[in-house]
Amino acid sequence: MSVDPEGPEPRWAVPPEGGWTADDLDTLPNLPPHTELIDGSLVFVSPQTLFHSRAVSFFEWQLQSLAPPDLEVVRGFTIDIDRYNRPEPDVIVVDGEIVQNPSQTRFPAASVQLAIEVVSDESVTRDRETKPTKYARAKIPHYWRVENHDGRAVVYVFELEPATGAYTSTGIFHDRMKVSVPFPVDLDLSAITPRRRVAGSSSKT
Repeated sequence: MSVDPEGPEPRWAVPPEGGWTADDLDTLPNLPPHTELIDGSLVFVSPQTLFHSRAVSFFEWQLQSLAPPDLEVVRGFTIDIDRYNRPEPDVIVVDGEIVQNPSQTRFPAASVQLAIEVVSDESVTRDRETKPTKYARAKIPHYWRVENHDGRAVVYVFELEPATGAYTSTGIFHDRMKVSVPFPVDLDLSAITPRRRVAGSSSKT
């Protein structure tokens, strides 16, 4: 029985000296969807959980309905921080004037007003430590981290402290999230939980 020869190793499997650059994400062939660049290394997305999918959709649609006309809400889109860092937050709110061409593949970090990350098992360290440090360095004013606590969403809200250039916690929200910046938001976080779970919880009370 003949054995088909293995296909050629993808070019991105072996990084160049010094690592990949932000521009490489647009030219490397056959990259997996939603590949990020962190410190010159390619980061691939693992299969997403139902919680992650629901949470991302929730914030995308809710913020689209609440954002003022001069801001745009975009899901799963890379941002340029520097030559070796081009992460892809789960949801971003950007200055509307930067959205100019349907062929755009990234936005400058300077245009981002809010970055949201929904934490997965494999992204805990990146979302709690690596990415917020880079977002703060890029002067993104607001960062929200969404975590799954026993099937329910908890949102950790951070704002850039101009004197230190670091994020400071401005709230932890469990069932209802109400903030005034970057624009007024009042959200029922229980809507992220599957309806069947919500119904089962209420019937026990």
